[in-house]
Amino acid sequence: MRALYEEHVRIVAAAYARALEDAGLDAALVHSGSIAQKTIFDDQYWPLRTTPHFQHWLPLAEPDAYVIARKDRKPVLMRTPVAGFWETQPAPPAEFFLEAFEHGALEKPSGRVAFVGEHEEKSFGLPSNAAFTSALDAIRTKKTPYELACIAEANRVAALGHEAVRRAFEGGETNELALHLLFLASTNQDDPETPYKNIVASGKNAATLHHVTYRKDASGAPSLLVDAGATHYGYCSDITRTHVRGSGEAAAKFAALVAAVNAMQQRLCAAIRAGDRYETLHDASHRQTSTILREIGLIRDLSDEAIDARGMSRAFYPHGLGHSLGLQTHDVGCAPMAPRADNPFLRNTSIIEPGQVFTIEPGVYFIDSLLAPIRATELGKHVDWALVEALAALGGVRIEDDVHVQTGGGVRNFTREVLP
Repeated sequence: MRALYEEHVRIVAAAYARALEDAGLDAALVHSGSIAQKTIFDDQYWPLRTTPHFQHWLPLAEPDAYVIARKDRKPVLMRTPVAGFWETQPAPPAEFFLEAFEHGALEKPSGRVAFVGEHEEKSFGLPSNAAFTSALDAIRTKKTPYELACIAEANRVAALGHEAVRRAFEGGETNELALHLLFLASTNQDDPETPYKNIVASGKNAATLHHVTYRKDASGAPSLLVDAGATHYGYCSDITRTHVRGSGEAAAKFAALVAAVNAMQQRLCAAIRAGDRYETLHDASHRQTSTILREIGLIRDLSDEAIDARGMSRAFYPHGLGHSLGLQTHDVGCAPMAPRADNPFLRNTSIIEPGQVFTIEPGVYFIDSLLAPIRATELGKHVDWALVEALAALGGVRIEDDVHVQTGGGVRNFTREVLP
């Protein structure tokens, strides 16, 4: 890992030098972030969420640290000493991260300098530069070998949690809070270390796409959707699996739906091509979802093309196919333009390029508020509402993997390397 990291710093330093030159700047002052008070009514603080542009340089989770990047010299790391006895600083993961930098006193850098951070009061009075920050976002879309190794490890760790939760669910556990805590224990993560709040949704709760208000009792539901990841040196994994148990008619039909979405997800991963638009892949996912809705029997007496053309799949599958992934779960740089009006929630609108890492996560859900408009129109006669009602008790299906677009063609699927 040391050699990969040293190469990573050289790549990032060279990219910063080009961005500084283009922006007419001498240096960038990148802030690690500050701890935030939870509320003005007490003296408790949130755990630090490090600024991703700082983490791009090194995985140091210290408040009010800085990296000074210049065009013509080694980057400088400035750290704020902590006085007092209430808190301690987390140790750097390894000393070699610190050895990649010169170390300087806490002071304002000279020259034409742009501040990169969210706390203006920590900027030494230096201005931010939106165009320069956008250039830094673009740099982060192409992952270095070090970053790929971190994302692979984040997937490996998350897979431990997913497998533990699957086994517990198959053994009869349906308490969502208990399953969430099992995921944390199995991945050796505290809640603030996770890339996002784990989504653990049993039964109908899976129809809430970001369900995090965990049930604390046994629901007994025959379905479970788990959308949960891990971090490694700041880099995220984002994995979703849907499970079903039981032998009733609804459970069997839902299991067929899970299998169909899983097969579609794998076809979409195999169809990724550099040079194509990600939105085109998203459109393909809706055409394939239309086929699934017909084959499962949810929509009848219409062709796949007619289902797609009438937008019926969007009532069952309302979100985007995926998003860029890296130091942020919904990473930056891959949404250069707004999606079409019929794809309002698509977070990736880029041209697919080698070096990108993103998720592929189609789904099918039973959401009352989205299905009601279809029920109220002529299209409603083509929907098997009895089947919808039976499957609505199981919430919905989502399958999600993290993939890397490789130079020379093809993709590396980090998730399938460690999880079925």
